[in-house]
Amino acid sequence: MDNRSHVVEILRAWWVPLAILWAFPWTLCGASVGVLLLATGGRVRRIGRVLEFCGGWAPRLLTRVPIAGGASAITLGHTVLALDQASLDRTRQHERVHVAQYERWGPLFVPAYLLASALLWLRGRDPYWENPFEVEAYRIDQID
Repeated sequence: MDNRSHVVEILRAWWVPLAILWAFPWTLCGASVGVLLLATGGRVRRIGRVLEFCGGWAPRLLTRVPIAGGASAITLGHTVLALDQASLDRTRQHERVHVAQYERWGPLFVPAYLLASALLWLRGRDPYWENPFEVEAYRIDQID
């Protein structure tokens, strides 16, 4: 193994724990909501480093998300909350893009997302479909 490969391996070894820690404030929020879903009959499973919650009160919560028709799933850090298992399966790739965005933006992700939406709305544009975070997630979701 040459020096460059060794450095890359060291960076990879440190990147994952740091990314998880950087996104942790929002992961904690998502896991807290997930516990509510579990207490109301929901389910949880871990896929990779993401906790996926569905069912229980998820429909009550996600249908109130301020986009047309509500949301079928939402990501908070390394947690995904979804209406049901079918929604998790259908949106998994899209939501994994948001997980990666949380890993890059950390605690700044939600404020940046909301600011982007607000600026779009003020300019008369669609705050969800034209939000750069959603544009990236839909673009990558369509590629894979």
